[in-house]
Amino acid sequence: MAVFRSLLFLLILLLVTPPYTLGVILCRPLPHHMRRQTVVPWVNFTIWLVKHVLGIPYRLLGAENIPDRAAIVLAKHQSAWETFMLQEVFKDTVFVWRKEIKYLPFFGWALASIPMIETDRSATKSSLKRLVEQGRDRLANGYTVIIFPEGTRSQPGSKNRYKGGGALLAVETGAPVVPVALNSGEFWGRNALFKRCGTVTVSIGPTIDPAGLTASEVLDRAEAWIETEMSRISPHLYGGPQ
Repeated sequence: MAVFRSLLFLLILLLVTPPYTLGVILCRPLPHHMRRQTVVPWVNFTIWLVKHVLGIPYRLLGAENIPDRAAIVLAKHQSAWETFMLQEVFKDTVFVWRKEIKYLPFFGWALASIPMIETDRSATKSSLKRLVEQGRDRLANGYTVIIFPEGTRSQPGSKNRYKGGGALLAVETGAPVVPVALNSGEFWGRNALFKRCGTVTVSIGPTIDPAGLTASEVLDRAEAWIETEMSRISPHLYGGPQ
């Protein structure tokens, strides 16, 4: 059944995404908020497919911690699942993404039409400066900025080195940081064609006020909360009490 669900999901996306992308590209002359809205129906449709075709819904913990203002989300990254589903958890979002993604056929082309924040894997002063400049602009325009501080997807039960770009953006702008733990990789494997049915746990942590903190201190607090929470929601993988 998992094989059938996965193939049906891919087939539907392959049929829907190319023509929809062409429509999004034609809207590029519009203001950024309107361009962002052109992608929303496709995202909502994909979220529906993930829940009802793939059979991977989620339960949300800590919803009371979601701020009512633009914020910086530092989230665990295990699969492509969260790139869709976090857009339902948080409203008016943009992602920090590797600039190479915009060259992916259709998916990348569509995302290139909306105000994402481009970066690269380096931690040079110039790349961090671009991140802060673009992030400041997006926050000022009411967008919540979603960043995966590990930089790339981690295998369930492990973690990659956390990078400080998002924490620096918080210190420079004063925007609150929202740590997010999730276990999507248990159902949507990093390189797995076929997905497993199951309910992902998405846990939202208390906001971190960057006032009076250094970027390193903000990052340390976010990382500590995320990794501690991972041991609670996936104790069999992260060594927490079962």
